[in-house]
Amino acid sequence: MTSQITSTARRSRMHLVAAVAASALLLTGCNSGGDPNSGGTSSASPSASSTPSPSATPTATAVYKPAGATGRAQNVPVPVLPEAAKAETKEGLEAFVSYWYSTLSYAYETGDTKPLESASGPACGACAKVKTEVTEWHADGRWMAGGKMHVEGVHSDFVETSPAEYQAVVQVYQDTTDYYLADATLKGSVPRKPAIGDIVIALFDGSGWKAHTVEHLVK
Repeated sequence: MTSQITSTARRSRMHLVAAVAASALLLTGCNSGGDPNSGGTSSASPSASSTPSPSATPTATAVYKPAGATGRAQNVPVPVLPEAAKAETKEGLEAFVSYWYSTLSYAYETGDTKPLESASGPACGACAKVKTEVTEWHADGRWMAGGKMHVEGVHSDFVETSPAEYQAVVQVYQDTTDYYLADATLKGSVPRKPAIGDIVIALFDGSGWKAHTVEHLVK
């Protein structure tokens, strides 16, 4: 049974859609194995033939299903930090920046901001804002569809702006993002826009790279 939504709730939800959209503009499996049961044993009698064990049956692999009008995304692959992104080098920084945007995509699609948090420093205000607003929208049965970030290119001159702190320029765009209520009502949509330039300032500390600042080059 669909409950009645008050005008106040409608305004609150529309405000939340707008807030999450604004934050986007601000930034621009399973294991397989054999059957655990024994398939048979050989008789101790030399006159008896051995019974072959049955072939191992692998478990089903979880299949990724993107979010849509019928429900939230399922079995979304968690972003994996590439080995190259673990080094304090030009290539390491550029690989890390691409990885950071993949954690942003993952947050939009799943509502899980842990990878994004791990890749972001405590001083990254835009990162914290996205975390809060994405988490709020994914609460109470709501979800997002789309919103994937596409990095077209990353470049860094790899010049320190502060100790162990470097800048990278990114060309990036985001897919159309749809916002659904728990009853599958489409509450709002933010269309895809042309690719824009972002600047990412990242710091390399003892645990690796952390995004310190992420913002548009042109506001």
